[in-house]
Amino acid sequence: MTSPVAALDLPEGVRAMIEAAIDTGDPKKVATVIELARRTYPEGAAEIDALETAFRTGQEAAAQQRAEQERLAIEEAGMFERWGGKGQIGAFRSTGNSENVGVTAAVRLEREGVDWKHLLRGNVDYQETRGITTRERFLLAYEPRLQLGDNLFAYGLGQFERDRISGFSGRYIASGGIGWTAIDSGGVSFALRAGPAYRYTDFITDDDRERLAALAAVDFDWKLAERISMTQDASAVLAAENSTLSSLTGVEFGVTDRLRTRVSYQVDFESDPPVGKVDTDTITRFTLVYDF
Repeated sequence: MTSPVAALDLPEGVRAMIEAAIDTGDPKKVATVIELARRTYPEGAAEIDALETAFRTGQEAAAQQRAEQERLAIEEAGMFERWGGKGQIGAFRSTGNSENVGVTAAVRLEREGVDWKHLLRGNVDYQETRGITTRERFLLAYEPRLQLGDNLFAYGLGQFERDRISGFSGRYIASGGIGWTAIDSGGVSFALRAGPAYRYTDFITDDDRERLAALAAVDFDWKLAERISMTQDASAVLAAENSTLSSLTGVEFGVTDRLRTRVSYQVDFESDPPVGKVDTDTITRFTLVYDF
């Protein structure tokens, strides 16, 4: 909407040009036109300043209104609304307790609230040769987060994992603690989280283990270029008898706005693996990723 500022020393044509730029709502166009007007007609500086101030005030009011509407939409959304995420499918190659090639699939869902964020992750690696399963790994995790400040958040974690080739038919982890987002700007995101954890492992050949532990994790994302990004996720579950360390490094190359290719390398280390099992497994995955 054109600002009703009375003409003083500014020519009608120049004022009309500024008002036309203002009507577009584009701050870059408005800044360019106003800068040219100031240089050409310095005697009309007062009116130019008034037009610019009115435009900025209107932009701020509109931004506040949009933010309020977005907040209300989030608060009124149902449990199954406002979810987004990405899915991926492809192939893997593993070394360690099994050396083979198979298929892999994963999904990651996110729901952003005013103060809460919900994360759901699932991953499957499977390979079968002549009717014999040589790789069977499942992971399902749910992580709610509560924002406590600009950079501080509280988290919870419930996770189930199954990897019979590595010696366990079920591993359950429950954890909660504090996280800190150290960097979140310029295409770089770096967050830490840590807290106590409870872990129960159902081994296939050994006795089941039920332990209190400590959990620490790092999430790092870096946008290297317009369509190239890198991710580094690492976690450690530290217990008295058996600790687990995991590192997942990935590089993604954009094909379209929604479709990407991804190459990732995962290393899992068990300080005290079951009898007959090695302590380190690696998985290299080649996948297509689709955002939805």
